[in-house]
Amino acid sequence: MDWLIIIQALWLILPAYFANGFAPLVGGGTPIDFGKKYKDGKRILGDGKTWRGLLLGTLIGMIAGFGLSVFAKFVSQTEFSWLKITDFTGFPLMIPIIFSICFGALLGDVIESFLKRRTGIARGEDWIPFDQIDFILGVLFFTFLMAVFLDILNLTEGNWFLTNLSVWHILVLLTFTPFFHLFSNFVLRKSKKQPSKK
Repeated sequence: MDWLIIIQALWLILPAYFANGFAPLVGGGTPIDFGKKYKDGKRILGDGKTWRGLLLGTLIGMIAGFGLSVFAKFVSQTEFSWLKITDFTGFPLMIPIIFSICFGALLGDVIESFLKRRTGIARGEDWIPFDQIDFILGVLFFTFLMAVFLDILNLTEGNWFLTNLSVWHILVLLTFTPFFHLFSNFVLRKSKKQPSKK
């Protein structure tokens, strides 16, 4: 596999990493399910999925994505243009595309949380491999829908998703992301076990 594909795939998914990583940090407040229970008597989602986390996580991911778009445009005009990293079409269509990447990531996480509650798995308990790939699947699904919508309206030159994501890019995302996720969780849990220095 061409290593450029790895760079391009990870570059494209960076806004989703920002959204998914910051959502729990900026979350809290009103749960998305408003504390309601499903017909099985269990919470629909749980307290870990909040409106603030969903909205602010999406916003932070989008801000990061806008910065990446500007940087990619700059790179395309340098001797590193051969990297062919996406600028998400540039302004203004980068707005709906980056939104679909960030919101799709968090939506995938919300759907996985719903399914996790149905299986009786407690909040915070690992559910491998779904905990590791839920947001990637959300990105792929929601971004594809957005790309189809923009293409139908003739706002893009062809389907943006199909132009920028090959089967190899998708395989990279599904392969690398679980390792990143497991490693970051490992580091986080280790850091929480460290005694306070205060």
